[in-house]
Amino acid sequence: MDPARRYGIRRFFDDRKLTLRNLLHGELSLFSRYVCNGLFATAIHFGVLVLLFQYFAVSSAGLANMLSAVVGLVVSFFGNRYFVFRKFGDKLFSQAAGFSVLYGLIALLHGGILFLWSDLQHWDYRIGFVVATAIQMLISYFGNKMVVFR
Repeated sequence: MDPARRYGIRRFFDDRKLTLRNLLHGELSLFSRYVCNGLFATAIHFGVLVLLFQYFAVSSAGLANMLSAVVGLVVSFFGNRYFVFRKFGDKLFSQAAGFSVLYGLIALLHGGILFLWSDLQHWDYRIGFVVATAIQMLISYFGNKMVVFR
């Protein structure tokens, strides 16, 4: 008799279907929801920016953007909590605090990357923005998955 079958090891893993394919499918599904949530939150951010700046006469685009970014982050938080990671118990405050700290650090990193890229190296800021945003997205995904919504 096969030792793995004899001790029930093969059956244990077969029952749980822990295959690379299933793991990748689960991760891709999670990441796809994360991207959809991010696009939705970004659309809300932009929509609120337009409303504040054009229709509510907030005279500063920077101020309107900061206010709309807060709305976008709130939408992103609740989307991550209920749609992406589906981790909603009785720890709303601790998740919100962790999310806020994570995104505060990410904002500093994003600004630092653009500073190094554009101000010190004098490279195109638009490419730097894309690079910083890609790094931000990866850190945000794994930070949310492994720390905030674990």
